[in-house]
Amino acid sequence: MATQTIVVTGGAGFIGSHLCERLAALGHRVISLDNYFTGVRDNHVAGVDYREGHTKDIQTYVPEQVDLVYHLGEYSRTEISLTEPALVWDLNTVGTFGVLEFWRAQNSISQHHCKLVYAGSSTKFADGGMGRDQSPYAWTKASNTELVRNYAAWYQLPYAITYFYNVYGPGERSGSYGTVIEIFRQKMLRGEPLTITSPGTQKRNFTHVDDIVDGLLLVGGKGVGDEFGLGAEESYSILDVAQLFGGAIEMRPEAAGNRMTAVLDATKAHAIGWYATKKLADYINTVTR
Repeated sequence: MATQTIVVTGGAGFIGSHLCERLAALGHRVISLDNYFTGVRDNHVAGVDYREGHTKDIQTYVPEQVDLVYHLGEYSRTEISLTEPALVWDLNTVGTFGVLEFWRAQNSISQHHCKLVYAGSSTKFADGGMGRDQSPYAWTKASNTELVRNYAAWYQLPYAITYFYNVYGPGERSGSYGTVIEIFRQKMLRGEPLTITSPGTQKRNFTHVDDIVDGLLLVGGKGVGDEFGLGAEESYSILDVAQLFGGAIEMRPEAAGNRMTAVLDATKAHAIGWYATKKLADYINTVTR
């Protein structure tokens, strides 16, 4: 695509930082808006304009005309969201409403078109569609996809919605807001057993961050509408993943909000030329040597 002014919310986060790096390398003017709740300054990359603030105030922090908004800056953990619903509401509902109003205002400028790419959550499709109601995180993310679609219809706005499937890769977080691959990697480094939430047969499609960024670039350029599933085709149970790492395994009790299945439909992503190319087993083999 031609050189653009692009906003990445959550640009100091795991996926956002990889996206910012690629966009800047392509010569775009990149503005990151991040509240640093889980984003970190160590993720900053050269050539990106970093601004600190809440997405509800995006119109204050980004007064410029922009061509494209990648909205990645939301609360993004499932089980722990049950313990802090007010925070989830603030970041995912209040914050995203601010981004949608910014998007609408951008498109009210004469002859100016600003596209929104929203990062939805694959939890919406889990467990026969029941996954969307299993946690405050899943519900707010699913509801936001509907609000994006409605805004697009109400105000004739250009958009695309992507769905990420268990993203892993360099720069992942561990800890309370971490992801399972990095949590397992850190435990292996410390010689600790890998803890698995029972029953361990819950399946996930693990997708490398480089593949996700490839998908975001394609969707930003030519994706139209909803249902761009960005996920690797093969799925692994959490027990499978632990066995790829090797070492001792420790089972813990079942937890609320822990979906059992994830349903991947990458048809629309494939139609614009996106396919996951990296394999989880290769990555685990590399980081555990």
